[in-house]
Amino acid sequence: MTPEEADFFLSGYRFDLPPEQIAQFPPEERGTSRLLVMPRHGAADPRPELRHAAFGELPDLLPPDALIVANNSRVLQARLLGLRSTGGKVEFLLLTPLPLVMERAAPHRADGADAFSAEAEGLIRCGGSVREGETLAFGAGIRVTLLESGPFGRRRVRLVWRGDLARAFAATGHIPLPPYIKRADGEEDLSRYQTVYAREEKTGSVAAPTAGLHFTPALREKLAARGFEWAEVTLYVGYGTFSPVRSEDIRGHRMHREYVEVPEATAEAVARARAEGRPVVAVGTTSARALEGVAELCGRVQPYAGWTDIFLYPGRSFRVVDAMLTNFHLPESSLLMLVSAFAGRERVLAAYAEAVARGYRFFSYGDAMLIR
Repeated sequence: MTPEEADFFLSGYRFDLPPEQIAQFPPEERGTSRLLVMPRHGAADPRPELRHAAFGELPDLLPPDALIVANNSRVLQARLLGLRSTGGKVEFLLLTPLPLVMERAAPHRADGADAFSAEAEGLIRCGGSVREGETLAFGAGIRVTLLESGPFGRRRVRLVWRGDLARAFAATGHIPLPPYIKRADGEEDLSRYQTVYAREEKTGSVAAPTAGLHFTPALREKLAARGFEWAEVTLYVGYGTFSPVRSEDIRGHRMHREYVEVPEATAEAVARARAEGRPVVAVGTTSARALEGVAELCGRVQPYAGWTDIFLYPGRSFRVVDAMLTNFHLPESSLLMLVSAFAGRERVLAAYAEAVARGYRFFSYGDAMLIR
């Protein structure tokens, strides 16, 4: 199989990673992660020239006059632990972005009191099978009734709650840490699994836009003082970000769609940067998917609120993003394929091999990579 053919096969996205390099906790202090710097271009050279730096050096490493675009979505405490009518334990993970749940909310009468209800999608896990029509009880007065079972464990449900749903989830829910973090969530995760610029009104992601976890207020101020423009999009990160690619020919993979919001100010900032020849830097694959997804749907980045299921893999072009800040991604994942589309699969895997050899920390709470 030629390298070009390997670009399209799942086996081409495997790499060896010692389990001890999968970060189980954030660094003691936010912003102290390491940063691997890789040139985007030079695909003819399978071993790119790499630079090892600290994340705090980012202002010196970004392309001059760049527009930085970050995802301001906030992680919801979307994992609920509760009981079945039989007394058995049950777990529910809300997958529908909270703003969309609220759009569907309708008045409801529950136990003789005023409440709200809305259909949503989620995952249910328990010791046995949950029957359609069964209602599950969780803390803060949240109830979930199973309406229909779907593929890959996804369930259509009816949520019933009283008062403010976001506060109800905050009162009783848990941060849904990724499956490769082998511990229960703790108090520290309430703040450390959020970016410092996450907006309360954009609560609804079930995973953090992890490339942004390294930023601190002080670094934001330093970037502004150096003249870097900052803009934001919202992509409500879905559980599909952890879904494995099941097709050996990756071109047969279908992405789970995610809800995206691009405000007018961001669309204008992108258009202005393109017109002035200034580079656009995406903070994370979520920002890249938001920008490229809207550009694919609309022909350019413009104000938008809707869904995207864009799947970027080698051979697919980038219309907007010139540089990318990202964490290290799972083997055989769609996110690794996105980064490989951006900078070349062989070159990315060579950089990953160097990161493994140098002891970098991988995945959500791990170190970062700048591709410029």
